[in-house]
Amino acid sequence: MFAILETGGKQYKVAVGDKIKVEKLELSDENVSFDNVLLVSDGENTSIGKPLFKGATVTGKLLKQARTRKIIVFKFHSKSRYRKKKGHRQPFTEVEITKITA
Repeated sequence: MFAILETGGKQYKVAVGDKIKVEKLELSDENVSFDNVLLVSDGENTSIGKPLFKGATVTGKLLKQARTRKIIVFKFHSKSRYRKKKGHRQPFTEVEITKITA
């Protein structure tokens, strides 16, 4: 069984036991529930939402909140002494999927 959910402006294909990294979620509990489910499939039957599948939820367990590796943004113009160096680390939340209900 798998589902396609939407969170943080991105779509993820998930199954029970998968670990996904999503945009940072502001949570106070270690259980996460995603209600924006677009598709649910159990191998034989596939249910597609228009645009969301009502009544379907994907439940997960919060593993950690951290930041990714640093990405260097370097801007350079030749012959004009223009150099800019900037770094960025994107925050994320890692979630393990525990249950998919349709």
